[in-house]
Amino acid sequence: MRITMFLLTVLIAVAFVGSAFAVPPGKTVEYEGGGSGKVVFDGKAHADKGLKCNDCHTKIFQMKKGSKITMADMNAGQNCGVCHNGEKSFKSSDPANCAKCHKK
Repeated sequence: MRITMFLLTVLIAVAFVGSAFAVPPGKTVEYEGGGSGKVVFDGKAHADKGLKCNDCHTKIFQMKKGSKITMADMNAGQNCGVCHNGEKSFKSSDPANCAKCHKK
């Protein structure tokens, strides 16, 4: 019984640690960004603002590989636009903010 509980505890710990470091410290995730350049997501920049991974995952983002995120969706308040609306954070539709996410 003790061995079973120990193994269960280890499995749960591995699951939480693995999800907590999906974007390891100092690393970024890059997405195709069309003509504006690739989009670079920096988990640390968001964590530095007090956000945790589960603030967005899976509430806003379903973590489905191959999901498409468009500027039209963001400007309509979906995906990144839930927070990047000019109130919580910089507005995604403001051309002055493009370089904050898009890198040429």
